[in-house]
Amino acid sequence: MKRGDPERAALARGQYPVGIDEVGRGCIAGPVVTTAVVLDYDKLFALPDKSLHLIRDSKSLSPRQRAGVLPAIESVALSIATASASVAEIDQAGILGATFIAMRRALASIEGHFDLILVDGNQEIPDPTKGDVAQQAIVKGDHWCFAIAAASIIAKESRDRFMQQIARKFPAYGFEKHVGYGTKEHIQNLKVHGITEWHRRGFEPVRSMCATQNCSVPG
Repeated sequence: MKRGDPERAALARGQYPVGIDEVGRGCIAGPVVTTAVVLDYDKLFALPDKSLHLIRDSKSLSPRQRAGVLPAIESVALSIATASASVAEIDQAGILGATFIAMRRALASIEGHFDLILVDGNQEIPDPTKGDVAQQAIVKGDHWCFAIAAASIIAKESRDRFMQQIARKFPAYGFEKHVGYGTKEHIQNLKVHGITEWHRRGFEPVRSMCATQNCSVPG
């Protein structure tokens, strides 16, 4: 299989795809963010190879590369919608449930026609839209599908910007560096400064720390 083959196959069947992906599932702080993207494939495949090469899993790109490829993505996108699920929703619904909440919000906001949802991973979205829309879950979808990869990049940029705002409110935690992931520095700062409103009570080591601090823990 080549990159873009799932989309080419969908188009050949007469289906127009939307790609969707999430960022922040593995963090111990901050929201989970999802983006849905509908691409103009004539314009996409006319992009220079250099730009096409950079439309891939956001985790494999440097911040400079992500910022550099954004204009190319925006130039070939028919519609983009980004949504999130809050820390409270993550604690209440669990990270998978909250991810699906955010994905449904993004799909509800996307404009334009689509009749196939391409989802990164091995699970389809429960009740993704009000209508009956086909889905295809693709393992490593952000590698194989340009729409999923584009969604991954936009979601990552959006979430990182949001975490920069949190960093300004809580400068002692280093959010601008780890963006909510449980790095050694982040955990050390948690031990020194305590838990903030942005930390996920259902995630370790936050959950265990709540046993010794005055904070609520989801059941």
